[in-house]
Amino acid sequence: MEIALSAAIGVLVAAAAYLLLARDLPRGLIGFVLLGTAANLVIFAAGRIGTMTPPLVEPGATALAAGAANPLPQALVLTAIVIGFGLTAFALVLVMRAHAAFGSARSEDMDAAEPPACTEAAPAPPETGFVRQPARAPARPLREVV
Repeated sequence: MEIALSAAIGVLVAAAAYLLLARDLPRGLIGFVLLGTAANLVIFAAGRIGTMTPPLVEPGATALAAGAANPLPQALVLTAIVIGFGLTAFALVLVMRAHAAFGSARSEDMDAAEPPACTEAAPAPPETGFVRQPARAPARPLREVV
């Protein structure tokens, strides 16, 4: 069982790396989801795999039974699934908005968001010996604010 799980984690990480290197945003998002799934499986595998008793405390006992599964990795994976789902939904909305704004989902086509390259050198500031502070608004009395 451990060998099959290790192979599945390896395949997921390899597929995620392949998809994350693509210049297409939806493929990158799918790669991100696969990488999160592989990380969840690694955490889940850290809590022992196999047939064990559920992590429930028997009535009258003060601790788990000796052969019980570790509940901490299960709780961590459940939390990671919920957070990953929310992050994936947010990233999907960003990809959809980017596609609507630029007309393409390829990162190479989204150069309109980058500032133009500066070809001329900016003029040097004059050497006056002091730094000019920005003007501040005059303070209002407290009774006018309230």
